[in-house]
Amino acid sequence: MEKIGKRFQGKVAIVTASTQGIGFSIAERLGLEGASVVLSSRKQNNVDEAVKKLKAQGIEAVGVVCHVSNAQHRKNLIEKTVQKYGAIDVVVSNAAANPSIDTILETRESVLDKLWEINVKSSILILQEAAPHLRKGSSVVLISSIAGYQPESSMAMYGVTKTALLGLTKALAAEMGPDTRVNCVAPGFVPTHFAEFLTKNAEIKKNIEDKTLLNRLGTTEDMAAATAFLASDDASYITGETLVVAGGIPSRL
Repeated sequence: MEKIGKRFQGKVAIVTASTQGIGFSIAERLGLEGASVVLSSRKQNNVDEAVKKLKAQGIEAVGVVCHVSNAQHRKNLIEKTVQKYGAIDVVVSNAAANPSIDTILETRESVLDKLWEINVKSSILILQEAAPHLRKGSSVVLISSIAGYQPESSMAMYGVTKTALLGLTKALAAEMGPDTRVNCVAPGFVPTHFAEFLTKNAEIKKNIEDKTLLNRLGTTEDMAAATAFLASDDASYITGETLVVAGGIPSRL
């Protein structure tokens, strides 16, 4: 990575679902820029491993097991962060589930509930816990998806929950300003474990690449760079916005 600044020196950042993929890259980027980073995901061994990787790069990091749909886990994530670091400057809400490729009209109610709970509701509930501890000048970044603009048939309901985050960004920005900015990143297609079913099939991969203007899939680092920008003071006059990071795949005019 080319020389990066230290925009997060002295700041404390929580990133949910951050032991692999886009979440890990975001945590790593914030840490390399000086933040104390709190990692979380569902499994203790994943958390431990990710913390070890960050510490090996000289990053101050701790990990907390947090299944975002578990109220006690959410409470614990915020409490442990505040106990250790005193306050919170950045919250990146990255947890998402896509448990089904059924059409919307064939999706079971239990799956609809899970999608809503993890992709939308958990962001709100984590911020309810975090809000009292957010410092003036703090920043929230929600991770949506290009699918929020044009839900693909194979993941239509997932796309709709990601659309909800675009509205949530606007609403929270109004509610949490002026002391806290709230923005959103909408990643395009990034070959992670989460998106494996799309990117390991050569034909589908080629089809996605052809849709972009840059003829490539995104990287987790691309998403981390955009998230770090929005979370940093470089974006101090930006709130309520969604930054599409999708290689030029059409989102909106």
